[in-house]
Amino acid sequence: MKGTEETGAAEQELGSEPEPEPEPEPESEPGSGFGADESMSASPAPSRRPDRSGLFIAGGILAACAALVGYGIMAGNGGGDDKPERKVPTAAVTYEVTGSGTVDITYQARSESGKAVVVEAATLPWRKTVAVPLGRQAVVSITLGEQGGEARCAVAVRGRHVQGATAAGEFGRATCSGALPRESGAGEG
Repeated sequence: MKGTEETGAAEQELGSEPEPEPEPEPESEPGSGFGADESMSASPAPSRRPDRSGLFIAGGILAACAALVGYGIMAGNGGGDDKPERKVPTAAVTYEVTGSGTVDITYQARSESGKAVVVEAATLPWRKTVAVPLGRQAVVSITLGEQGGEARCAVAVRGRHVQGATAAGEFGRATCSGALPRESGAGEG
């Protein structure tokens, strides 16, 4: 090698450039489609940096997801599917059933859909105070069982007795109701 370096240095001094050493041709890999008799261009490939555009796109998507999650947490209930509960003005209604034996009781409570609550085979006496939306009817119905008996229902709106009724005998029925005032800026009471 020392002789080659000296020759190259001597040629540079004389003004001629040394001949570049030929680059070895890449060997063809099996199954690459290039046979031994096919020649590839031996031009050197420019040095390329790895393509990082995929990383930038993935990073952008990740940042967008993190921003959406952060917004959901900051907005309140963390992205939950719960609807915010509407504040509906209500009135306190007390339903009371007295007598002997057991009865089935159906009453109206806080429900915008209008569905009633059913208590089967309630032991008497029974009392329940609930919030009922203003403008609706406060209703309680009682049905005696096949043993019969006697039971009385009563409805009170905001502590004031509205109506009472009595059921007697086998499968006896009674219904008590009272109209609640319409909305007038009054809240639950």
